[in-house]
Amino acid sequence: MFDISGSTMGSFGEDLRMERLSRGIALEDITAVTKISHQHLLALEAGEFRQLPGGILSKGIVRGYATAVGLNQQDWTERFLRDSAASGRKIDDDQGWAEFARNVGKARMQRRDLLEMRLRRIALALLALVLISGAFLAVRYWGVRAGWWATLLPMHMASFETKAPSAPPRASHPMQPH
Repeated sequence: MFDISGSTMGSFGEDLRMERLSRGIALEDITAVTKISHQHLLALEAGEFRQLPGGILSKGIVRGYATAVGLNQQDWTERFLRDSAASGRKIDDDQGWAEFARNVGKARMQRRDLLEMRLRRIALALLALVLISGAFLAVRYWGVRAGWWATLLPMHMASFETKAPSAPPRASHPMQPH
């Protein structure tokens, strides 16, 4: 049908489509296997490279398509790059990939910083709670021992806390006189 090195009977997209059809593979099958959108596969077969996402993503679509159909990834990717350049679409892998990597890195850093900030706030809140509780219990302990804690409470609470349970009456011994 064509020589992959450059002299072809049709365009890149037409040749891809013919290879797929000759193997009896439906576009839906490629979509199911590769998770590449049906729209992008149609654009690839139509040779409408401007509808592809660009950069390394376009190369990934070609590689996935070629693998799913059983074609040589390297040959088809090189041909795609040549044909897309001839159509005026420049595939700038390095710059696009570097920018993508920087953006992913920034997003991860922002998420990590946000999580770290939340954990710090939670830790500070717990520390404050522990310190306040400890201070309250220490003051209460010393206040009860010193006897002034009851003066801080309302009257009915103070009388409840200061009342000591009365001792049960002593039973007299039967041998002792009354």
